[in-house]
Amino acid sequence: MTDRTHPSEQAPAAPGRPSRRAVVAALGATAGFVALPAWPDKAWAADGAATTASDGPVLDTHPDTEPSGTHVRDVGGTNVVFQYGAVLPAFDGWRTHEPTREYLSLDKWWRFQFDPHGRGLGEGWQSPRHDDSAWDVLDVPAAWDLLNTPGFATETATFGTGTAFADGYAWYRTTVDVPASWRARHVRLAFLAAGYSAEVWLDGIHLGKHEGANSPFALPAAGALRPGRRQTIAVRVFRRASYADYTDPTPLPVTDDHEIPYKPVDYWPYAGLTRSAWIEAVPQVTIAKLLTAGMRGKLEARALVENHGATDFHGYLTLDPGRGSGGRPAVVEARIAAGSVGVVPVSVAVPRAPRWAPGSPHTLTARATLSAAKPGGPRVDTLSAVYGMRDLSVADAQLRLNGRPLFLKGLNWHEETAAHGRAMTPAEYDRELGHITALGANFIRNCVYNRHPYVYDWADEHGVLVMDDIDTMWLNTAQEKLQTEHYGLARALALTMAWNQHNHPSVILWGLQNESEIDTEGAPVYRAWLADLKAAVKAVDLTARPVTWASNTSNDPAFDIADVIGFNEYFGYFYGKDADLGPTLDAVHAKYPDKPILITENGTWSEAGNHGSNSTQGTEEWQADSFTAHWTQVAERSEFVAGFTYWVLKDYKQRAGYNQDHNGISVMGLLTFAEERPKLVYDTFRKADSPRGI
Repeated sequence: MTDRTHPSEQAPAAPGRPSRRAVVAALGATAGFVALPAWPDKAWAADGAATTASDGPVLDTHPDTEPSGTHVRDVGGTNVVFQYGAVLPAFDGWRTHEPTREYLSLDKWWRFQFDPHGRGLGEGWQSPRHDDSAWDVLDVPAAWDLLNTPGFATETATFGTGTAFADGYAWYRTTVDVPASWRARHVRLAFLAAGYSAEVWLDGIHLGKHEGANSPFALPAAGALRPGRRQTIAVRVFRRASYADYTDPTPLPVTDDHEIPYKPVDYWPYAGLTRSAWIEAVPQVTIAKLLTAGMRGKLEARALVENHGATDFHGYLTLDPGRGSGGRPAVVEARIAAGSVGVVPVSVAVPRAPRWAPGSPHTLTARATLSAAKPGGPRVDTLSAVYGMRDLSVADAQLRLNGRPLFLKGLNWHEETAAHGRAMTPAEYDRELGHITALGANFIRNCVYNRHPYVYDWADEHGVLVMDDIDTMWLNTAQEKLQTEHYGLARALALTMAWNQHNHPSVILWGLQNESEIDTEGAPVYRAWLADLKAAVKAVDLTARPVTWASNTSNDPAFDIADVIGFNEYFGYFYGKDADLGPTLDAVHAKYPDKPILITENGTWSEAGNHGSNSTQGTEEWQADSFTAHWTQVAERSEFVAGFTYWVLKDYKQRAGYNQDHNGISVMGLLTFAEERPKLVYDTFRKADSPRGI
């Protein structure tokens, strides 16, 4: 449901900033490698003081394009994603340590201080000489929302108080002893998430800024690293306020046209360093990323090799397709010029590799080894990647996996717990995601942001299919135009989603947006925006996964662009009646007879323990019966409807201007928020049989 708010004035563009708009094939093919993109010693980021309107909430400043410099270059026929002047690397260091690399975990206590009005930068809080001994301490990962918010998870607590409503800037500081052996290494600082945005300094040298609360980033430390010394890392994190006054009966929304989302949305915008962070030291010649595509008895791989050294590299790359694949290691020559990036393609027959599917989620591990001088010579670097063999296609209004039609019995879910917010522990992920399999579901939609890497690994291992999403929720025509033609953050989020989750066999759909505005005058802008996002993910996905999105209408003017038609429907709740769904599906199918349809959201609400008539809104019986009515109409049309995704697995927190009488807890889940107690609809959903397919 799209609504309108008052957009903030745009911050002035930073002078002299070259455009980093995504370039797909426009640079042309090269002779196998390209020079590493130029990147300044101090990356472009927010300049000057933050802006404040009449003593109101602080807004961050913005450069003229999104600050990470995310773009695509054709390297020897492979499209490669770059950020901060380097290949966007693999982020497996949170769980896998390669033997050729060294790691320093940053998951520990940091010094922490709120800076709501943005004074810290001018006072030198980024400097190693700043005295932070009086600061608080905060664990990383953690959400600062739960630092001091009594009753955060209870429906009876007072809404609008505590650190859950602390907005603007906050600073993190820690020290690390940098090994002297790192003088001959390429070193980067990796963060799995920082909400909403973060700027990073090493010994007072600004490494860069990242924008986007749920996507990982890695900042090269060259020029700031002092091997053999103790150094200070400072991170300034920013979160925009949702409202000027949370306790006002009619609160004024705080908006920023450049941010995504640009206005308050109905999930909680957890703040801080909410996922793991570490420092990774790799060889000067290093495998930054290993792209894999396993299908039809072959493993097609692309090893992205960076040469950060001053001399050309001539060596060999060995790709082992892994135990159980039936394939033998393949050796290919690798030549990478100094200061360049090259792609080393390898194709290996894997005649005994089992297929990946929900009922048999077989995964394999490929390992790339870079060696000097000759095959089997001195090892330079290694990188492994988990992959699965599967064929995914769309034909005759069906979504097919390994040639069989899929029917997706799915759930939307939010990544949070009452105890830790978005900084969930592995045990919490296992418990929450365990409900997916217990409910007989085979599909999750990661509404409306990327998840921790643990989630994709879990889905691979448990045979659960995934629709991945980005933060493009409730944009209006002005933001769609701004993102497409100027700022490019939406495109950056789409590129990094497809790049980071590329190897996961469980990920079968790329989601481009959720319920963004469509009006008659803005339809061409909307179409151009979605076409741009689709081109971005298609450019880097070797497996050509289908794209879709969660439209707020069944009459979306861009459905011809989608590979799978997806829309949210709330018949019988927000509009119409339950029985309207079937005729609506028939009408969409008649207009697009070759495209599968996916219900990306449907649900209602109930207060746990409220029992009564199935015609009375808010009872558990009404919620369960509403699900059954919608599920039945979808299942009857399974020849062209690919599935149904219920909203939502568990009650969830949000800072939007409703549900404040429940302390911001939306009660639309199958489970309650804090206790995770099942409602009646939980068993009703579990007992719903899929009509056919996998």
